[in-house]
Amino acid sequence: MTVCSIVHETCKAIWLCLKEQVMPEPNTQMWEGITENFYRTTQFPNCLGALDGKHIRIRKPPRSGSKFFNYKKYFSIVLLALVDSNYKFIAIDVGAYGSTGDSRIFKNSVMGRHITSGRMKFPNPKCLPGGQIALPHVLVADEAFASSQNILKPYPQRGLDIRKRVYNYRLSRARRMVECAFGILANKWRILHTSIQLDVKHVDMVIKACCVLHNFLRLKDRYFSFDDMCHNLTDVHCHATRSTIHALQIRDHFADFFSFSRR
Repeated sequence: MTVCSIVHETCKAIWLCLKEQVMPEPNTQMWEGITENFYRTTQFPNCLGALDGKHIRIRKPPRSGSKFFNYKKYFSIVLLALVDSNYKFIAIDVGAYGSTGDSRIFKNSVMGRHITSGRMKFPNPKCLPGGQIALPHVLVADEAFASSQNILKPYPQRGLDIRKRVYNYRLSRARRMVECAFGILANKWRILHTSIQLDVKHVDMVIKACCVLHNFLRLKDRYFSFDDMCHNLTDVHCHATRSTIHALQIRDHFADFFSFSRR
């Protein structure tokens, strides 16, 4: 058995043994706990998690053309992750081409299909603190994603008034949880600091193993250093995406809440 095969089989065993223990598919009760912790930590209500994608450098797969070649001019696959307020991965999708944008990756992933189809067992809509309009529970994301009933992204930077600036700031505070999680992941598992010298079909399992081991350690050791926030995984390039009118109305309600709460 080659070293490559040993690494793959070991990572696969780690993933299969720990997946249900440290990264189970959340039920409604678990989502409610995640939401409460997010509000306690970031003061962002009805938040189910922070969503983002990161490039993980790999060597060029044979006969792959430009599929894995990203805007930073190197070859990569994308780790798409949903993270809670304790920097733990709630759900991940690994292996998308580095040339693909976050929004398309999310749309085509199992995670994205489950969220958009309502299979993720999100809690029912509820009023924001002090509010009277029931709003859906949401994921916070950046400009690379399209707004929807369950995904909030920032307002465009041009022509921002105070209300929109406050909303963008509060969204950024909540969204930094996923950035911190990537930072802790990369600084703990040093393989993520360099190009992974494995066949691309084995890289996915290595990343999955790193993610469940990350969660395992977060459960065992709550210690967190702000040095962990400095990560070496590159952001996926942001392209503005269109949003539905209903999604924009939901964003406006959250902006109104943050604007009112600061008075």
